[in-house]
Amino acid sequence: MTDPAKHSTHPALVVRLKRAEGHLRSVIGMIEQGRPCADLAQQLHAVEAAVGAAKRELIHDHIDHCLETRTDEGEDASAALRDLKAITKYL
Repeated sequence: MTDPAKHSTHPALVVRLKRAEGHLRSVIGMIEQGRPCADLAQQLHAVEAAVGAAKRELIHDHIDHCLETRTDEGEDASAALRDLKAITKYL
């Protein structure tokens, strides 16, 4: 039996987050080098967008797979709806 908390999209998500992590490290280096604030803000915006996109992908994957699977397996729809409401607050 596979781990229900691990999705097929998770490996790609890890790659995206590691890329964002590397980007953030480079921004920290830019700060330490005294780069202009406008450059820093632009790069921080890019890091923030990358993390936000990864979060949306995770949530959409959860909705597509976890909730659908749970209702297909006969779980009460109201429980799946509560889960959906709980996770969408992070969008």
